[in-house]
Amino acid sequence: MKQSVNFSQFVDAFRAHDRFDQFGYDALRVLFDYFEQYENDTGEQIELDVIAICCEYTAQHCNDVAFDYGIDIADIDDEDEQNQKVIDYVSEHSVFVGKYDGGIVYATF
Repeated sequence: MKQSVNFSQFVDAFRAHDRFDQFGYDALRVLFDYFEQYENDTGEQIELDVIAICCEYTAQHCNDVAFDYGIDIADIDDEDEQNQKVIDYVSEHSVFVGKYDGGIVYATF
């Protein structure tokens, strides 16, 4: 038996597990929308498992992703172009979930 949750309940589940700060409000919105779209596209229901989500997905600022994965963005002056290079890299190597003000959400790789 699966129970549908709204965004508020989704956020509350992360707070109940002391995992809210791992993503923050904006990144959780990106994740929630991603999971809802996945369910709509596939017809498959997703079980809300906060710990599994925390292990499988990451929210980071693009500069931090670039540093962690050795993505050279130093020669790019425009921040939007830097971010796009990081998004392209993540999309090639993992699942890009979405962006929010301040960062991106992706499947950990």
